[in-house]
Amino acid sequence: MGEVKPELQPVESDEHRQAARSLIGEYLAWVAGVAQAHYGIRFDIDAMARSDLEDRSKFFPPDGRLYLVRFQGRYVGVGALKRLAPGVAELQRMYLQPAARGLGGARLLLQRLLDDARQLGHERVRLESLKALDAAHALYRSMGFVEVGPYPDNSMRAYQAPEALQAYRASAVFMELRLEASTTGAKAAR
Repeated sequence: MGEVKPELQPVESDEHRQAARSLIGEYLAWVAGVAQAHYGIRFDIDAMARSDLEDRSKFFPPDGRLYLVRFQGRYVGVGALKRLAPGVAELQRMYLQPAARGLGGARLLLQRLLDDARQLGHERVRLESLKALDAAHALYRSMGFVEVGPYPDNSMRAYQAPEALQAYRASAVFMELRLEASTTGAKAAR
């Protein structure tokens, strides 16, 4: 029997939505803990979780994508793509449970979301991430992302009080990938 590898599952059914809700909640609780411990900042994780799954225009077709990572019969990760503006998408909620890290699921998920962004006609993909998440940044850099300044339409603006935005920006890394430059076949795939 061959090596078991992670697989991706688009979030389509009630079962998938429940698994995504659980993993997004787990991710948000974890990242909120990191934000509080490292930077003393907080954000409204309940509002974020509600928005992620109840706002069908956010992560679901035709403009968005939401996937689960499945490994050995269990859902162990989640990741999403949303449209920010014409030609610009944003990665969000990229998360694998600690026991599932190092199996290739994050790279598989990231590549799929980037392929989807190309198919949707996006030229750039952005993301924001807490500075403390070095392993995630290494993955993004390995796929061609580079650091950029905070972009005005970043997702955390909706979950931070205006007076806390500067502290959040100081705790975050903002990255971008220009898809036309990321692979030789990106333009041909459109």
